[in-house]
Amino acid sequence: MPARILGVIPARYASSRFPGKALATLGSKTLIEHVHERVSMARYLTKVIIATDDIRIAREARRFGATVRMTRGDHPSGTDRAAEAASAENAEIIVNVQGDEPLIDPSAIDAAILPLVEEPDIVMCTLKKKIEDPREITDSNVVKVVTDRRGDALYFSRSTIPHVRQTGEAGVTTQHYKHIGLYVYRRDFLLAYPDLPVGPLEQAERLEQLRALENGFSIRVAETDYESFGVDTPEDLRRVSELLKASLGGAKQNG
Repeated sequence: MPARILGVIPARYASSRFPGKALATLGSKTLIEHVHERVSMARYLTKVIIATDDIRIAREARRFGATVRMTRGDHPSGTDRAAEAASAENAEIIVNVQGDEPLIDPSAIDAAILPLVEEPDIVMCTLKKKIEDPREITDSNVVKVVTDRRGDALYFSRSTIPHVRQTGEAGVTTQHYKHIGLYVYRRDFLLAYPDLPVGPLEQAERLEQLRALENGFSIRVAETDYESFGVDTPEDLRRVSELLKASLGGAKQNG
């Protein structure tokens, strides 16, 4: 295991659908505190930092003891913010964890880290999960991914991939997978990523991970059972709040 694996949680205040969501409360804690708490439980991370350009988020993060890295305010994506934060650190592997997933599974983070630890040639890894709800297969808000036999991504799309031309054919079974937006990078690759040319596929799909594929880099995709629950709207916050209450209630009963 490398000596230093850094977890970066990019967090911004401005959000078109839910401004200030990082500071919204779930129970007795803010959203960003829940995320930091869960990320810090990952076994392989040696350090976790919150990267933000907003003093309100920085103040809250420091209140609950998080390490904060202030970043520029003009970053177009969380990846750019994570790259700036990582440039000031000496970690070999950097994990970019979205700051709006308060139920993130620490074991999912570890599953995405392991391929880079075990195979030096891998520069980037992300996650996929089997789609259980058939409605998600055609939902353009659910990003699908297909991989080759090694587990490297062939493509990510908002469309249905693979397209099943003929259903019910004997001996043919098709499993669809959705992409879970957690990324692990080697340091040099992450620092160079914001400067890679943006191609037509990324522009069409509005999927930043396609930049790696369009520029000839492979993305390893590890499988997880983690069901992503991101908070994009106040309604999402209410939904996650109910899930959190249910999980805490179940933990108390089992205890």
